[in-house]
Amino acid sequence: MDSKRYTGQLVFGLDIGTRSVVGTVGYKSGNQFVVIAHRVKEHETRSMLDGQIHDIHKVGGTIADVKAQLEEVVGRPLSEVCIAAAGRVLRTVTTHVEYPFTADQEVRQEDIYGLISAGIEQAYQEFIEKNEEDDFKFYCVGYSVVRYYLNGYLMGNLEGHKARTIGLDLIATFLPDDVVDGLYKAVEIAGLSVNSLTLEPIAAIQLAIPERFRMLNIALLDVGAGTSDISITNDGCILAYGMIPIAGDVLTESIARHCLVDFATAEQIKRDAGEMEMISYTDVMLLPQTVSSKEIKEVTAPLIDDMATQAAEKIRELNGDKAVSAVFVVGGGGKMPGYTEAVAEKLGIAKERVALRGEEVMQQIVFEEDVKKDSVLVTPIGICLNFYEQSNNFIFVSFNGSRIKIYDNNRLSVGDAALQVQFPNDGLFPKRGKALNFTVNGRHRMARGQLGEAAVITVNGEAADIHTPIHANDVIKVVESTAGEEGHLMLGALPETSESLSIYVNEKRVIVPRFASVNGSLQSNYYEIREGDEITILNYYTVGQIIEFMDVVLDPHMNLYVNNRLADRDTPVYENFSVLWTLETLPAAIDLWQDGKTEDTDFWSEDDGYEENIETGGAQGSMEPREGVTSGNSTGESAAKGLLPEKKETVFELMVNGKPIALSGKEEYIYVDVFEAIDFDLTRPRGKSIVTTLNGRPAQYMEPLHAGDVLEVYWKS
Repeated sequence: MDSKRYTGQLVFGLDIGTRSVVGTVGYKSGNQFVVIAHRVKEHETRSMLDGQIHDIHKVGGTIADVKAQLEEVVGRPLSEVCIAAAGRVLRTVTTHVEYPFTADQEVRQEDIYGLISAGIEQAYQEFIEKNEEDDFKFYCVGYSVVRYYLNGYLMGNLEGHKARTIGLDLIATFLPDDVVDGLYKAVEIAGLSVNSLTLEPIAAIQLAIPERFRMLNIALLDVGAGTSDISITNDGCILAYGMIPIAGDVLTESIARHCLVDFATAEQIKRDAGEMEMISYTDVMLLPQTVSSKEIKEVTAPLIDDMATQAAEKIRELNGDKAVSAVFVVGGGGKMPGYTEAVAEKLGIAKERVALRGEEVMQQIVFEEDVKKDSVLVTPIGICLNFYEQSNNFIFVSFNGSRIKIYDNNRLSVGDAALQVQFPNDGLFPKRGKALNFTVNGRHRMARGQLGEAAVITVNGEAADIHTPIHANDVIKVVESTAGEEGHLMLGALPETSESLSIYVNEKRVIVPRFASVNGSLQSNYYEIREGDEITILNYYTVGQIIEFMDVVLDPHMNLYVNNRLADRDTPVYENFSVLWTLETLPAAIDLWQDGKTEDTDFWSEDDGYEENIETGGAQGSMEPREGVTSGNSTGESAAKGLLPEKKETVFELMVNGKPIALSGKEEYIYVDVFEAIDFDLTRPRGKSIVTTLNGRPAQYMEPLHAGDVLEVYWKS
């Protein structure tokens, strides 16, 4: 045989069973599947029980031996393999899902893929909800579409039809992760990667019950060594899957106890019992023994009856509590004499309708080697055919060292894999540092943290991103994104601190920055805000703070006035308030202010009646009054001395805040005089600043008043 001639795509299928590993390599040629090589190797020890791998390394070694034998035949290395899992602890979910289009449109293959994907996802969610208390993680190892719907009506194939709505009924099968993990580990030890994974009954049905027979109500019974897997067909589709945890090994164990031999010898006796009358063997005492096949059948008869009973009960359960029309039996465990007859009896159907399926279902299978066509070949060849049928559109990839299974819609990306493993979304994208939270005047503020570095993603060692396409067996590694610098902010960066207060000091307009209190303490603009700080932007200065800000030293005998009222250094001064310090009492000081207008640009000028104190080297509050101005403390004294002209009283009638008031006792009045006549407490702030208007326009405190003027005075919130 010229092994070098196989240059096309080959499919390598492995049936990793409880008693043996069966490997098949072949290719599709038209409607036929050509088997190039087929090898079987039994486990040297009981490294598998009931379809579950117990010794991964020994099973991996057996797989490696089968792989090496096949590679010698095909003439090239085998790196990818299709496998199937036994239905141990099998669980199923049947679900219905629909997908509406926005308008009538032709159904494309990708629409069908999307519909199937939605069905699998919904089935998985339903499975999780039903098994919330399970401690085991389950994998979806296979699915079958029971039926399709087009605009609510049954349809065999959706592709090409115009539809408003498409839907399907789908059955999904789940197995515990320890079953699947064991298979993958054993395969990896043999130097192979998994190309596809399916369920053994799904694989077997590909060959045992072709689609043209699925309109009939038939059960497929795959009797292995450790488990018996079951699937039911009717109305052209697969309706259900199931499993019973009893198969050929229970018969072997019974023979071993009866004949006092090891498991391997008992297995040989079981096989010989179907082919010869008398079987010779050596027991554990090394004594030669002989047993008849009749005796073996008597020993195993109760167990066969029990196996048939459990199989019949499960078939009825999966088929809606009624018997099927026929049962196709495959697998080595089903070859035990009397088994098919017992199943027929338990189901209450003719014994001819329960039969082993072997050569009769392999009409389209061509063997290049001399191989006996019987029921044990159905599952391994079905695993290979499943690759072409694509009844299981899943791929497996490695994500940060963990194997994950994803439905392949032909446009998978790293992002899909991350979603499948529930990788945190913020682990893919740059994370912001912790935000800084604080309050300003009782309102919550936040300074956002800085963005960190994005996740570092590689696919098969090459740089990638979340949009990079992925394929079967890709190795994806994601180093989680990092968080940026935590939020930070200086007090001076707050917009409120950039605002200023405008006040009048000795009739000069002075602009002062706003103070900020943090947790009750005054802080400068260079203070770094901390988590939970309570910041209050002050809308006033005290007289003492104004004096300190202007860096002046006042004569201790000077009088302090705020808005024409006697004050002290702790008196608050708000927006547009007037501050006056003078050796005179207030009436004399007012007359002094009205001697002339001054500019806003300087705090002091010689025209104000002050001159610089040369001895102190700076602008002092204790300045000498100019000629004609007394330093007395009362207007009466000043007038008596003839330094100030005697004033005449005038009565003004005004409207203030919508109410008439009268001002009297002076010859002329300025705006601040109004505060003497109205109930407005300047010492108890009710807002951010005081609003003053005169005849509908903003007014200044030192502005003169006239009879009939209309004023408004109120706190600004």
